[in-house]
Formats: sequence, C-alpha cells, structure tokens
Amino acid sequence: MANLAQASVILNRSRRPRLEQGHPWIYANEIERTEGTAEPGGLVQIKDAKGQYLATGYWNPQSQIAVRVVSYQPLEEMDEAWFGVRFRQCAAYRNRFVGQGRSCRLVFGEADFLPGLVVDRFGGVLVVQVLTLGMELARDRWLPALIAEFAPLGVYERSDVGVRALEGLEERTGVLYGDCPRLARIEENGLEVEVDTWGGQKTGYFFDQTENRAAIAPLMTGWGERSGIRLEERETEEGTRPVPVNAKGNPVTFPYWDGATVLECFAHTGSFTLHACKYGAKKVTCLDVSAHAIETARHNVDRNGFADRVEFVVADAFEYLRQQVKGREERQRRAEGGERKVDTSKPLSAEGRTWDVVILDPPAFAKTKRAVPGAIRGYKEINLQAMKLINEGGYLVTASCSYHVRPELFLETLLEAAADAGKTLRRIDWRGAGKDHPQLGGVEEGHYLKFGIFEVRSRKAL
Repeated sequence: MANLAQASVILNRSRRPRLEQGHPWIYANEIERTEGTAEPGGLVQIKDAKGQYLATGYWNPQSQIAVRVVSYQPLEEMDEAWFGVRFRQCAAYRNRFVGQGRSCRLVFGEADFLPGLVVDRFGGVLVVQVLTLGMELARDRWLPALIAEFAPLGVYERSDVGVRALEGLEERTGVLYGDCPRLARIEENGLEVEVDTWGGQKTGYFFDQTENRAAIAPLMTGWGERSGIRLEERETEEGTRPVPVNAKGNPVTFPYWDGATVLECFAHTGSFTLHACKYGAKKVTCLDVSAHAIETARHNVDRNGFADRVEFVVADAFEYLRQQVKGREERQRRAEGGERKVDTSKPLSAEGRTWDVVILDPPAFAKTKRAVPGAIRGYKEINLQAMKLINEGGYLVTASCSYHVRPELFLETLLEAAADAGKTLRRIDWRGAGKDHPQLGGVEEGHYLKFGIFEVRSRKAL
C-alpha cells in the first residue's frame, strides 16, 4: 500500500502523454501543482489531471527534470530490498544477452528502471556514476544491495560529470568499497584490454561499441590482390598448397599480406585498433589528441602482441586529416602536371597518406540542442576529409554519440560530405549501442549512438 503521507505531483491537462508511452521523465513545466510536502530527492506519487495514479518517482525541484519514474506501482521507499530486486533483474538480463560474469554495462540508468545510476563491470571492479539527487540520497541503500548481488572486489565512483550540477550536486570520485586498483584488465571479443578506471573517459571504457567493434572483421582482409599478390599452388615442405606470391612470382612471407591499412581517429584506449589487428589488418595508424590515451593504447597493443603492426600518433584528428588531404592534393597536382607548371623542387608540405579503412569514433560534439549546428559542421568536416583519404572501394567506419544529432540528420550529414568529396556511399551496416545498453520504447534519449560502415567509391570510377 502507498504511504498516505507521500506527496503527489499533479500533471497538467495540456501535457503530451509521454509518461503513458514509456518515458520516465516529468519536466517541471508539465506539473500543474504539488500536494503535500515533498523532500528534494524523496519519492512522490505522479497523478494525472483527474487525480488518477500513474507512477512513483523521485523529485528534485532544482532540476528541469523534476521527477524521474522508478516504479509504476505505489512505492513507499527505495530501500535495500527494492534495489536488490532491480539489480537481480539487471544481472539476469546481462547473463542472458551478454554472458555470465562478462565485463559490460551492468546498470544503464532509466533503461534498467534505475534512473540516475550507471554501473560498469571491469573484471572484479564495479565503476559507478551517480547522476541525480534521488540516487545520491539513496547511496546507503543501493551500495550494499549492489555489493550483495555482484560480489565485487571493489566499487569505485566516477561521478565527475558536469550533469550533476544540474541536480545541485558537486562532482566526486573515490573508492566506495573494497580494493579498486587504477588499472583493470578486461576481455573483449577475445582481446585483453587495460582500462584506466580512475582517469579514463566516463567510467574508463565505452562498452556501448563492443558489438560494433566486432563488426569491422569483414573489412580487414581481402586487400592483397590490390598489391599484386595472388595465391599460387606451390610445392612446400608440407606438400602442395596455396602460397602468396608477388607480381614477380616471389613468395611473400609477411603473414598479413592480405590485410587492410587502417586509420583509427579518436582512438582513446585503442579498442578499434586492437580489433583491426585481431581480424588481420596489415598496418594500423592509432591517433588521439591525448598522450595519456595513446599511452594506454600502446600498452593494450603490446599486451596483445600487435606492436609490429601499429604506429601511434598524438595529434588533433581534424588537423591531421586536413594535412593528409593537403599532401595528397599536392601529389595529385604534381602527377597531373598539364598546362599549370608545378615546381617539383619544393618539398611537399604534408605526407598525403591514404588508407583502406578509416575509423572515426569521436566524443559527443553536441551536448545540447543549441550545439547541434556546430556539431554538424564538425561531423561533416571529419567525414569529408576521411572520405578523401580512403582508397578506392575502401570503407568508412563512422559514429556519433551525440543524442541531439538524430540518426536522420547524421546520415544526411554523411551524404552531404560524400557529395562534396565526389564520393558515393554504399551502406554496409548501421547499428546502435550493444545489448548491454538496452533502449526503452518511447525514450528517444536512449537512442544516442549511431554507428555505420560505408563503402566509399569515387564517382569518376563508376
């Protein structure tokens, strides 16, 4: 039974029926009035304009999201037992769709009916983010329930995110329980990855791209023929078998002769670089503006035995791509010659390199609606430059994690970039976040990640 003393918020008649369609947020301008006394962060009943009960959520008068739904049944308290039930549901879901005990996102806020709480598992360590006042005040109830359900070696908090300010909260980090070494090791798609849980971005790693990283496997081989390498039946010590030979008929001993050349921009921990190498890439350029990120990526590459195939670059991705395009255009002008005289005695101002596959996985460019126009310019710029650097018939792997840049707008931006680059795109794959990041129906905010693989062809070659 509901607590008779529990305060209520009464919604206005003119609101859209988002709550009934599954959206767990009540905005301040949707509330007609409150009845009773509600403590900030405490539970309130949500009722429609006729006084009919709809749901229970926790209330924060300081936030534009005034109430966040935690239950569609009357609920007196989010106590330890209630959190225990929710965490068991989270565990059952991950065990079914991700795997027993796997490193992944264990709790995904609203999508797991625990708004404001995010939990990632890195081996034996859990890293949590507390984003709202309601979850901040319930810390002494959800923490023991979390420990009881998942039995971690340690729990570390990474609530160092600006969104807490909107809830009237300060940023905080630190050990909440047990032993929390800074560096954690996880296994992803057969690779060993070191994660900086204290200082890495967000909680230290982006699990939402786990399945997408595996999707690049078909792109990494099948490139040897372009280099003039073919398989030819030869007599060997093991008998007659196909042997790779070059145009002169000499055997090729490099084991990754059929692999792609790959550029990963915004590499962070080098996760796409690791997968490219695992799936057979010949050479990978791993780029990030952060020297700390590149150092982490280097450790991961060494740990998996890929050091001989990876080069590391600390640079701004926008500037690096522009410089490579500039160098390529200079080379093309020199090669074409024609009526325009080119001084070939002058050194080239940039390298002008190209790749078979370019991977773009940038951070969010738009964190608010007002930032969308600038974000679109950014997405168009990096994808335009990348397309110019992809070898004919190669592949663009590109992503956006900006919720405010909707999927249709992102695709439109890619097509505009292709038009300006004189390219035609053929869509191979289009995805969102992985299964450990479930999406609630009726909640567009959960559909934040866009991930696409496109074949890039020059219109002049078609």
